[in-house]
Amino acid sequence: MEHRFTGPSYTLGIEEELMIVDAETLDLTNSIEGLLQDLASTTVPGEVKPELMESVCEIATTPCSGAAEAGEQLSGLRRAVRSVAEQRGLAIGAAGTHPFAMWEDQRIVSRPRYRDLIAGLQFVARQELIFGIHVHVGLDGPDKAIHVANGMRVHLPLLLALSANSPFWRADSTGLLSTRTPIFRAFPRVGIPPRYDDFADWASRIEFMVASKAIPDYTYLWYDVRPHPNFGTVEVRVMDSQTRLEHTVALSALVQAMVRELAEHHESGQELSRYPYEMLDENKWLAARHGLAGELVDLPSRDRVRTSDLARRLVDRLKGHAEDLGSANELAAIEDLLENGNGASRQLVVYEANHDLREVVGEIVDKTVPSAADPAG
Repeated sequence: MEHRFTGPSYTLGIEEELMIVDAETLDLTNSIEGLLQDLASTTVPGEVKPELMESVCEIATTPCSGAAEAGEQLSGLRRAVRSVAEQRGLAIGAAGTHPFAMWEDQRIVSRPRYRDLIAGLQFVARQELIFGIHVHVGLDGPDKAIHVANGMRVHLPLLLALSANSPFWRADSTGLLSTRTPIFRAFPRVGIPPRYDDFADWASRIEFMVASKAIPDYTYLWYDVRPHPNFGTVEVRVMDSQTRLEHTVALSALVQAMVRELAEHHESGQELSRYPYEMLDENKWLAARHGLAGELVDLPSRDRVRTSDLARRLVDRLKGHAEDLGSANELAAIEDLLENGNGASRQLVVYEANHDLREVVGEIVDKTVPSAADPAG
């Protein structure tokens, strides 16, 4: 299989899925085509594109040298989309789910890939009204990419706990911090991926699925982390969309530092520790259920440890990598998540005041692009 794992290493690309809402009612609105038409002449770096449903807008950076550059691009893209949305009486928001929207009211984007997805998966795809962020980190070797993807499996629950931002679904408080996680779990080929021996092993197994017509290509594997040979990156997909831009950027800086640590681990010839898949998956469930307020199993010791303590331990270990990558300032916003709660806990605080989900969406919209920000030119 051809690949582009040729470097430079540690470039960073970020994709964010945003909700499009009516500025007055805060209901989701099927308006992506109009926004794309209005954005056709926009010159800000990056890309705005459709997703499965017409009420979803995806923004994506170009490959960036680091978290600061990626953050600047995302800021410009968020402001550009907000600007054209306002002209249509719309607004944008970022969270893992819209608190009271119904998937039955959403239209599917008129693109062959998405129509084929509905035809193939039916209800499973129709109810996938969720929003996530995907972080791509460039690497300079295919076997290194597999090593990194294998190693990232251990970290996925912590990334989910930090990013959990979807406590509501269909006008109900679900009791989960990341409701997006079990919704997406209905899809095939999702969750924590298998472990692969090397790139040849990964390619052979993908080619088996393609030859048997199970999938058209590897992009139909929607695992929480995957190698992306077309881009030459490892892509981390486990995280909920973040309301505050600084949290998206901080989590991306954390992923970038994780990738560097694992890449250097591969370069030194070390082997990854092996842990039961069941325990990796159980930790992910605990993260989706409790976020940062619960506990995870520290796999080397087999002890249950406060999730926030594990996260602090990991961040402290990776600070040197972030400094070397020029992302230390951006990584610092992880401390805000640890001190003041992830997005889900903040939504719940707003909800507890008046039990008003429209107030929750209003807060999401206000914090997605703060009104003090200058509109994109």
